[in-house]
Amino acid sequence: MVLNSQINSNEAVERMSQEIDIIDPVSDPRWDRFVDKHELGRLYHRAGWKLFLENSFPHMKGYYLSLLGRDGEEIVAGLPVYLVQSWIMGKKLVSIPYATLCDPLIETPEQWRRLANAALELGDRFGVDHLEIRTLRSTCMQGDERFVENCFYKHHYLETTEEPEQLKRRFHRTCVRQRISRAQKSDMHLITVETEEGLQRFFKLYVLTRKRKGLPPQPYVLFRNLWHTFHPSFHLNLFLAEYQGQAVGGVILLKYKDRVSVEYAVSDEKFRQMSPNHFLFWESIKLAHRQGYRVFDFGRTAPTNHSLMDFKNRWGTTVVDMPDYYYPKDRGFQVEGKEQSLKYKGVQGICKYAPLWMVRGLGKFCYRHLG
Repeated sequence: MVLNSQINSNEAVERMSQEIDIIDPVSDPRWDRFVDKHELGRLYHRAGWKLFLENSFPHMKGYYLSLLGRDGEEIVAGLPVYLVQSWIMGKKLVSIPYATLCDPLIETPEQWRRLANAALELGDRFGVDHLEIRTLRSTCMQGDERFVENCFYKHHYLETTEEPEQLKRRFHRTCVRQRISRAQKSDMHLITVETEEGLQRFFKLYVLTRKRKGLPPQPYVLFRNLWHTFHPSFHLNLFLAEYQGQAVGGVILLKYKDRVSVEYAVSDEKFRQMSPNHFLFWESIKLAHRQGYRVFDFGRTAPTNHSLMDFKNRWGTTVVDMPDYYYPKDRGFQVEGKEQSLKYKGVQGICKYAPLWMVRGLGKFCYRHLG
């Protein structure tokens, strides 16, 4: 990237005095302090996410590129990247695996240029096939001709500063408001999970949900590590919808700064007419408002997933693009067609009709190679 020629000499001296270092956020408290203060800092950037990922997946290793200030101590910009290695899928660098919102923590095009250069150099060192940067609000990356921008995925969110009943008026009348009322009249109860036994109940529903959708389930170790990493620090809530002593739905929420995000939502198809998901989302939205959060995040969605897009749209959400950036450029054009590929459809067919033990085994195998 070529910068504007109007940069004065003082700025140039400051840039020359900055250094890029690879730090370990787990042992270096500077990183989390930096994330907490940065406008774009999310829970996915913090050291806990590195612990969670590396404890769950041996094929992932995080490298936290940090641009240091004049004193060589203060972090002024950062870009976490993960080396994801698979003998099937090859090698790639990703910022950040399994994270919904993970903008590079930058403020200027110059910071992006230096961190991007470091990431590309790291990629060359490891011999990766490509580099993938996932974003939402990072505009400093635009115009870097080395990367291609792909705006395939969409992001839905709801501002929760208004009273919930005011928000509710903007929900779709029959597809959301009536379903919430139906669930409330069904004697369904909200259970706040505080033990791993409740997590196991959630996981059983999760496997059934993924099988129904024809998708391999992520392994239980991922949920266990997510739970043990973020629940003790009050960054994670797990709710179950219970009917007559049976778990019929569940949702995992992550909470950080001004945002509550839905990470996983599951349900038992046999109780679909009771609308457990609508019940859980409504209770979660009310909780977000009650606890002072400003945004309820519905997460990332592929526009080809029409049923999920419709579900999120009907809650009166705002929808924005989620630009991803790829190097080299040809990698960015492979995203949109993956759900239409023969391999993807083949896995869907196996998951829908195979026994549960086989579906869980397939999930363990698949997620050993993804990121």
